[in-house]
Amino acid sequence: MGLFPIILTVAGLCLFEVISSIDNAIINAEVLSTMAAKARRWFLLWGIIIAVFLIRGLLPWLIVWLATPGLGPIEAVTATFSSDSRVTAAVEKSAPILLIGGGVFLIFLFFHWLFLEAKNFGLRGEKFFYENGIWFFSVVSVILAAIVWLALSKNPLLAFGAVIGSTAFFITHGFKQNAEQREKDLAKSHLSDMSKILYLEVIDATFSIDGVLGAFAFTLSVPLILLGNGIGALVVRQLTMGNIGRIKKYLYLKNGAMYSILVLGSIMLLDSFDWHIPSWLSPAATFGVVGYFFYKSKAENGNA
Repeated sequence: MGLFPIILTVAGLCLFEVISSIDNAIINAEVLSTMAAKARRWFLLWGIIIAVFLIRGLLPWLIVWLATPGLGPIEAVTATFSSDSRVTAAVEKSAPILLIGGGVFLIFLFFHWLFLEAKNFGLRGEKFFYENGIWFFSVVSVILAAIVWLALSKNPLLAFGAVIGSTAFFITHGFKQNAEQREKDLAKSHLSDMSKILYLEVIDATFSIDGVLGAFAFTLSVPLILLGNGIGALVVRQLTMGNIGRIKKYLYLKNGAMYSILVLGSIMLLDSFDWHIPSWLSPAATFGVVGYFFYKSKAENGNA
């Protein structure tokens, strides 16, 4: 991979991490506003180490290692940069299973937002889907059945990967709902600052799953994922500490994040079925989608 594709990939990963973490950052800011300045500085400094290195570094490495059992722990990190034909063959063999699982997870995540989550309606039709939220489970069930049917004719393990992706979504979604409610309660609780920080770190780990899985639409390289998501996590921490009020004014950033997730999930699904997807498409699509909703938000603020 050349220098420009690496820069484009890292920039896309960084933007995706930031935009997919906006909601969590807003809630974090509300909790931090109830804490002493020293505790807020601790969260910014040591929380970054936990968020970047332990979560956004360990999780993608673990996913690649589990998806490619023939690789050792070090090879799982360096797989995409390795010149060893055995390592390359192992990655190529397991990549479709990882991609289809991540793709199904992201597609389900998008439709859950579209049908069931309260939102600022940024595009025509979003209100219709929200008012008919009861159809969410029917829609994703049909999508999963279609994906599994297509995958079975190609490779039973591919179909199993799709089922794993849907299972992972419903398991983590339950944890996320509970974590989100718990985080809102923290702002009103009388826990110590240290207890609140520990809760925030656990909750951040739960919310990081979306960004880590989406990162595989950009690259299978763990070092690049760590770099891009790590920089994004640093930016989110800075926003949490200082400019979150300004970010709230951009009403459609969450819409941009979710449509990016739809695009990335679709790219992962197509890639898992051996469609040739250029490496630049994921970051370019992310910048395009987020840019559109950013300017739409800016125009809304100008008309307010």
